[in-house]
Amino acid sequence: MSVTPVERPKTRRASGKLVERRSDPRRVGGRIPLNIVLALLMIYFLIPFWWLIVNSSKDAASLFGGGSALWFGDNIDYVQNFTDLFTYSGGIYARWLGNSALYALAGGIGATVLAVLAGYGFAKYSFAGRRFGFAVILGAVMVPTTALVIPTFVLFAEAGLTNTIWAVILPTLLNPFGVYLMCVYARDAVPDELLDAARVDGAGEFRTFATVALPLLRPAMVTVLLLSVVSSWNNYFLPLVMLSDNRLFPVTVGIGLWQSTASSYGAAGGQTLWSIIILGSLVSVIPLIIAFLTLQRYWRGGLAIGSLK
Repeated sequence: MSVTPVERPKTRRASGKLVERRSDPRRVGGRIPLNIVLALLMIYFLIPFWWLIVNSSKDAASLFGGGSALWFGDNIDYVQNFTDLFTYSGGIYARWLGNSALYALAGGIGATVLAVLAGYGFAKYSFAGRRFGFAVILGAVMVPTTALVIPTFVLFAEAGLTNTIWAVILPTLLNPFGVYLMCVYARDAVPDELLDAARVDGAGEFRTFATVALPLLRPAMVTVLLLSVVSSWNNYFLPLVMLSDNRLFPVTVGIGLWQSTASSYGAAGGQTLWSIIILGSLVSVIPLIIAFLTLQRYWRGGLAIGSLK
């Protein structure tokens, strides 16, 4: 039996010669408590997701039969639960998913465009009131969005826009944190000398922004887009206040409606709803997981370079 030796990490001396780098036992020992804490935090955050995966496979009898809540039941029937989920009440769950996608993409893309333009303007142009305007943006970051829902509802009610898709999309276009992030990123990532060179070559302000600055802002743009999409997808209170037609509900409010119905009826028929409520919750987070996994190299770079890591 052949044994493959474990390669030790190597480092380069000043002379250019590669030598083996020995691990410091004190440093390795000092990392053990940190690794234990990180492992416990990982378990803490993964348990709810694991609970969703396990219990979305159960029917009502298995859910309320007294078995383990963190392990599968005797009968694993994802197919039947999927069928019930997408056929219940005329298949309205698929409509709620579509509404969530519409609100998240429209609100996320719109908020990103506005944040890029505003952040670039604050970072690279001098104009009257710039310091005051940026101070207002910083102050708006501190205001909880839920505190603005009722004033926004009154404003949209006066305009006759409540119970429409615009009542959900338009408020999500405002993202003060995105403006702040883009301003900080543009200030460091887009050199003034590069912009001046483009202007000397005859490029206008729009062409300079589109061809020189915009490619350099891509990591921060993806970060703002991802944060805005996640915020819009998980938004619950604003659509709950603005919408009364359940065909316009996003998936968060729709599942909340099913949950209140199941709690009201209880054993008199409400228990059968819990299987599709749990599976619906699991399905609703899958698009966000895919978005994070596919865009992680961009948004991690944006957070690091923006000094917000």
